[in-house]
Amino acid sequence: MATNDREEPNLGFAQVDVDRLPRTGDPETVYGAGKTAEQIIEILQHLRRAHPHRAALATRIAVNDMDQICAALDAEQCSRDDVAAAVLVGPVPTARGRVGIISAGTSDATVAAEARLTVIAHGSNAERINDVGVAGLHRILAAQHRLDEFDCLIVIAGMEGALPSVVGGLTGTPIVAVPTSVGYGASFGGLAALLGMLNSCAPGVVVVNIDNGYGAAVHAARVARSSDPRSRDQGRAL
Repeated sequence: MATNDREEPNLGFAQVDVDRLPRTGDPETVYGAGKTAEQIIEILQHLRRAHPHRAALATRIAVNDMDQICAALDAEQCSRDDVAAAVLVGPVPTARGRVGIISAGTSDATVAAEARLTVIAHGSNAERINDVGVAGLHRILAAQHRLDEFDCLIVIAGMEGALPSVVGGLTGTPIVAVPTSVGYGASFGGLAALLGMLNSCAPGVVVVNIDNGYGAAVHAARVARSSDPRSRDQGRAL
């Protein structure tokens, strides 16, 4: 139910939650899988009209639909990421805090790219540290000095999913682990990585679902925004 008098658009195929932004601080995101380009465009148009000063995000879009979506929604305001299969339309909020996105291998790039664009859409800075998986421990150890620079870390890995445990043993920065569906047969489409991360011996590691770079990024951006001194000062002022 809406929290104010504004009626939520019922498009027949979707009921657009235009009041999520005042409720939660983050606007609704369009999950593009299974939707036509026309449906995605119509939902994004309603979100942009409801919140003209805040970018609207659509994820899991067919790459062939990107041009049509951006053309319909003002190409100059459309930031597209073909690797992430996502588009961001409109002005992004002022970034607060920093999120580090650490990926184990190049094969995890799709999830890492989705996480990066989502962090930006949700009002934080995003920086990537790529290809530092446990097959070569020297790579993550070489980046160890950077881990404490961030307010939250997203750690992405497939195969056996060991990287978040390693990172959790190197820093006290909050960690969101993302298992990916990368791996050979007995990885079971990411289930092995998911179970490995859930059973991490490193404390302070929380886990989202397989390939869910979006969900991890929303959480990480909220942590980073609330960790930013400007956010704490605004909270005290209220």
